[in-house]
Amino acid sequence: MERETVVAVDIGATHYRTGLVAADGTVLRHADGDTPRVGESGLAVTDAVAEAVEAVIRDASPAAIGIASAGPLDCAAGRIVGSPNMAFPVVPLKGPLEERFGLPVLLLNDSRAGALGERWQGAGQGVENLVYLTFSTGIGGGAVVNGRLLLGRSGNAGEVGHLFVDDEYHRVCGCGYAGHWEAYASGTGMPRFCAAWLAAQGAVAPFDASTSAGILNAAEGGDPLALSFMDALGRINARALSDIVVAYEPEMVVLDGPLARHHGDLLLGHLLPHLDRYLPLPRFAISALEGRAPLLGAAAYALGIC
Repeated sequence: MERETVVAVDIGATHYRTGLVAADGTVLRHADGDTPRVGESGLAVTDAVAEAVEAVIRDASPAAIGIASAGPLDCAAGRIVGSPNMAFPVVPLKGPLEERFGLPVLLLNDSRAGALGERWQGAGQGVENLVYLTFSTGIGGGAVVNGRLLLGRSGNAGEVGHLFVDDEYHRVCGCGYAGHWEAYASGTGMPRFCAAWLAAQGAVAPFDASTSAGILNAAEGGDPLALSFMDALGRINARALSDIVVAYEPEMVVLDGPLARHHGDLLLGHLLPHLDRYLPLPRFAISALEGRAPLLGAAAYALGIC
């Protein structure tokens, strides 16, 4: 008897992943690629995703296609709209893919999918109140509240990267507003915040401050200036986490994304001393799903596990 399967897609600003996923969470096949950044329209992304879906389906008969994508999303229309980290203002997904494959397409924000994936197959199994945070090109979040995935009016509840965290350095976020968390602690925001912080200190970094990896590696190597910056970053991160704790009262916070997976202990070590204790602190965990939480969450959503 053929195993029940779905196709899962995870579309990020930099890369996309596609997999044929069984009902027990096993990824049977996968196809990955770089998210297109040039083309006449967002259909360049749609076409790349469609080719990857074709590659993983082959002779299988999946029940549906679940898509986790960077937002904001218009879930009713089935498209990405106005994402600050994508190259195109609109990327249509649901209509073109349903027409091509004859399968239902379910669209979900990638961070909401990450929360679902962690609760289904990761650190959050059995946890009724969970927040998932991803530190990548941007910062995203998703929440499971009393066992239910929180989606909001149009699927965009949990855009925590756009929490207001600072009115001193006035870092401008990709969305155009200043002071948002993503402009300070994301992969793209951290070097810019570090440059502004160094200028305010009248200091010159003796390490590569042009990338997040350079900054974090220097701090892990014990560089005093990098460690001092990490304390400033820790205060910013703690402001956002304090808001998240009082907003959702989670039992667990799962950190994901390249920055968290490679430097999670460093980030936590510098934010925890500054975290508000108004409510009991949740448990913190670093995702062990190796970046597959949104993909697995998209699969779970397509399977009706939400």
